[in-house]
Amino acid sequence: MTQNALKAAPRIGMGCWAIGGPFWNGDVPVGYSGTNDADSTKAVHAAWAAGVRVFDTSAVYGAGHSETLLGEALRDRPDAVIVSKFGHSFDAESKQMTGPQYDAAYIEDSVDQSRRRLQRDRIDVMLLHLNGLAVEDAMPVFDTLEALRSRGSIAAYGWSTDFPDSVNAMAGRDGFIAVQHAMNIFVDAPSLSAAAEAHDLVQLNRSPLAMGVLTGTFSDGRRVPKDDIRSNDADWQNYFESGSASPDYARQLDALRDLITAGGRTLGQGALCWLLAKSPNTLPIPGAKNAEQAEENAAALDYGPLPAEIMAEIEVVLTRGPEGPARAR
Repeated sequence: MTQNALKAAPRIGMGCWAIGGPFWNGDVPVGYSGTNDADSTKAVHAAWAAGVRVFDTSAVYGAGHSETLLGEALRDRPDAVIVSKFGHSFDAESKQMTGPQYDAAYIEDSVDQSRRRLQRDRIDVMLLHLNGLAVEDAMPVFDTLEALRSRGSIAAYGWSTDFPDSVNAMAGRDGFIAVQHAMNIFVDAPSLSAAAEAHDLVQLNRSPLAMGVLTGTFSDGRRVPKDDIRSNDADWQNYFESGSASPDYARQLDALRDLITAGGRTLGQGALCWLLAKSPNTLPIPGAKNAEQAEENAAALDYGPLPAEIMAEIEVVLTRGPEGPARAR
């Protein structure tokens, strides 16, 4: 597995947080509700059939369940590109997160456990899943990852982080090929993207659909269940407020609707095509709970990047109005 192989993959992946189902941090939900394994497996198969080849998961999603389900669904697909993550320890039986961990022994064991659940001898890309870990603390983490790459347990590695300085500090390592970071029409990431571009890293865009807001599904004011991550008003998550789509983002979506759906795209497809237009190195990883959602996401590949003139019009709307705050920078 090389950076070129990841770059050669179709530029829509599948995020597998949702299919892991519920898990918890104390009393706080940190997984998605409304999933079942039959639909989740169909979603993975539908994504594959529609041309998706990159599947992003984490050891902690569903307290190991996402990796287990994905491993079973892709057991006969050795050419699938699997991206997984480590750094959040958990108890599989209680489905409870048990805190950050990143010492060498933990990393080696976590990678071995992920390989077992994913039914892979080698994981294509392994990412550090601690967004704000200090660079000095991350240095030995990536030394361990390089050793695992030398052993053949992983093919490459990267960091799930929104901090450009973190990317710049690690990007010179031979095995460091990708950065996963939040990015969507509402929340652009120009500084992080510039750092990734400078080092020619693949950008795995998480939350490309703003946790579902950009699909329009929640525009009618509906609420998510209380056992859903989106009911959690954490400071890092502002797409939802008290379980409903943020009114400010809902207004922005209404203002962008005609532009995003250019050429017959759905709202979600338009949001993904916006990301495709931002850089040849972007690779959005939208989640899907069922085959229909997976197929719709993958079909954004058929439309391709939004045209430059529409991208310019979108930028005008986002920076000058109509209502609500300017897009986060």
